[in-house]
Amino acid sequence: MPGPCGARHDVSMRKSTSPNRSFKVADQIQRDLAELIAREVKDPRVGLVTLQSVEVTPDYAHAKVFFSVLGGDPAQASEGLNQAAGFLRAALFKRLHIHTVPTLHFVFDRTPERAADLNALIAKAVSSRAKDD
Repeated sequence: MPGPCGARHDVSMRKSTSPNRSFKVADQIQRDLAELIAREVKDPRVGLVTLQSVEVTPDYAHAKVFFSVLGGDPAQASEGLNQAAGFLRAALFKRLHIHTVPTLHFVFDRTPERAADLNALIAKAVSSRAKDD
């Protein structure tokens, strides 16, 4: 069917983006980053980090990388990771087969910390109730 300029538009030629593709890209970024951080980042501020999740913008320009820290300072780890973001992005570019490798933004994820606090509160309430019975 001719378009406004008289040119034919073939629907099959349009770029289709699957909603699952961004999840797959984010998952691959998470796996590759975990390996790169463990093997290549030598910054002592980073310490033992666990990547919780990665969120990629629809245009793949930016990625938020949520992480937690085991026994270290979250602020220092965040600073070290964000300083290494350019190096990590370049290393991802060599591994990923996508046109645009996103700019990485590392964000400390307090979810595991909050979960531990809630578990402690629940355990305390349960033991308190058991004493009352």
